This record gives sequence, structure tokens and C-alpha cells, in this order.
Amino acid sequence: MLILGGITFLCVVLMVVAAYFAIKTNDLLSSVIASSTVSLMASVLFLILQAPDVAMTEAAIGAGLSTFVFLIALRKTERFEREEEQ
Repeated sequence: MLILGGITFLCVVLMVVAAYFAIKTNDLLSSVIASSTVSLMASVLFLILQAPDVAMTEAAIGAGLSTFVFLIALRKTERFEREEEQ
């Protein structure tokens, strides 16, 4: 049981770090990958919580399809976010 607690803690920490990175970086490709990491860690947490159906849905839609849609949109725009001039 102690191992699951450690894995859960590691997943939560990874989610928070990836979410912070996704918000703070100016590289939109890195933001998409970081948000995909958040979704993938959420699916691992759902699996630990014994909800495999929700975990599979989160992995397929959240990490898979959403990342694909974001990458297609990013391909049609610029990769780097511009800094606002004041």
C-alpha cells in the first residue's frame, strides 16, 4: 500500500509541474506536450483509483485525441507565442 501512495504522490507532483510548465512556457509545442502529460498522469491516477474505464477514456481522449487536435492547430499557426509589448 505504501508503494501506491508513493506512485500517487509522484503522479500528482508530475501533474502540477507539467501544468505549471504548460502555462509559463512560450513554446506552444512544449505547452501541448505538457498538457498531454497532465492528462496522461490523470489517467494513471484513475487506474490507481480502480476506475479503468475512466482511465482508458482519459488516455484516449485527453492524452490522445486532444493532443492530436492541438498539434494540427499548432501546425497551422506559429509555434512560439509572441511577447506583449507595453
